[in-house]
Amino acid sequence: MFFLVGCAAKPPMVEESDVKPTAAHFFTEAGHSPPFARMPYEAFSRADAVAIAEQEWRLFGERVDDDPPPPPGGFDPAPGDDPARAPGHWERIGEYWWLGQDVDRRESAWTGMHDENGQEIDESRDDYYAWSAAFISYVMRTAGAGARFPYSPSHYVYINTAKEMKLGRTSGWAVVAERADEYAPLPGDLICYSRGKYKMTYEKLPQRRFAGHCDMVVARDTAQISVIGGNVDHAVTMKHVPVSTDGRLAEPGDRVLDARYPWFVVLRIFYDR
Repeated sequence: MFFLVGCAAKPPMVEESDVKPTAAHFFTEAGHSPPFARMPYEAFSRADAVAIAEQEWRLFGERVDDDPPPPPGGFDPAPGDDPARAPGHWERIGEYWWLGQDVDRRESAWTGMHDENGQEIDESRDDYYAWSAAFISYVMRTAGAGARFPYSPSHYVYINTAKEMKLGRTSGWAVVAERADEYAPLPGDLICYSRGKYKMTYEKLPQRRFAGHCDMVVARDTAQISVIGGNVDHAVTMKHVPVSTDGRLAEPGDRVLDARYPWFVVLRIFYDR
């Protein structure tokens, strides 16, 4: 079975389109990041981002879920069988929050089972503490994206920033939104879909406060790509997504090939190498 919650219930406001990344702001807000990620020690690379995502996937037991997702609320782990609350896992999710979010965010003190006050989260409120965007932010920051990635507890923030980059309304970010039928994602890029009841399209971006989910591409072949995402089945999980012969999620002008998910945008990440 498949369960996914993709963004916080009350995400932050969308940044203004003319906001650009600044090193000074990054250093102020990333104070608890390790020096190798703050400076960073090495160039921001696809190989590092993919390796970090794969490492976290292995930590969670190399889970693969290629089943269609159930309807909202259609799956919950059995009592005592929630991977996100397992010993070693809830602490690791806490590191995603701590390292992936800016220091002024209360989310930076969350774990896989605790709020910012250290109180255990009621399982009925897990959706509010969704950590899939925290996972992506953690991977990007740890891989050395520095000030060039808009770290957030909600996917829509960096999706919108990517579209603003595509439209030329901002500059300096290492993420650009591409149409699913025009760009073939490479390892290290992100593919995203909307989780709202109203259909989201590339043309509607940027859009304020919408529920979404993004996975990172970690491998590709002639028929499919392998992607890894956080908070999928309450874990870091891999799934496989069919692609066209030239690697795109859809043929030109057609619907995406994967009938399970409404993928609507690819986020091209501009790595240094």
